[in-house]
Amino acid sequence: MPTRRLLPQAAAAPTGDVQALAAARVLRRFRLVFNSVKTHFQQVEKQAGIGGAQLWALSVVSATPGIGVKALAQAMDIHQATASNLVRGLVAGGLIVAQRSAPDRRAVQLNLLPAGAKVMRKAPGPFAGVLPEALAGLDAATLERLDNDLAVLITALAADERAAGIPLAQM
Repeated sequence: MPTRRLLPQAAAAPTGDVQALAAARVLRRFRLVFNSVKTHFQQVEKQAGIGGAQLWALSVVSATPGIGVKALAQAMDIHQATASNLVRGLVAGGLIVAQRSAPDRRAVQLNLLPAGAKVMRKAPGPFAGVLPEALAGLDAATLERLDNDLAVLITALAADERAAGIPLAQM
């Protein structure tokens, strides 16, 4: 297990500086998270030749042959239009095939092609990304605290909630 280096503590700081030191410490932690995610996606692109979001979509199609675009979007917790764009790129790259289903010609079924399987074999995991995997490993109480605290931060940022449906790998 890697050694954890503790970030500086604010105990010796004057009261006015405690807030600034705490904010700086939290900012460094966000940088650690974002840089870990960024490094993973760079490794994915270097080894697999496709972006992290595309790899995740490819892995969902591989695990669920015949999945539709709507179900893919739900599985990845992204907007359906974003899933459609990912599918378009994967089809154009010859990694998956999108076939119209017989009963409803509007619906497509997605299936992995041999080139897609080859990409998956050389891609580093986790396919969904390091952040979703880390979050999935946290206990319920920690997730609840994170959710509540991040909601406060999102409000302070006046963030556009629509951005929540865009995979980090595409940002």
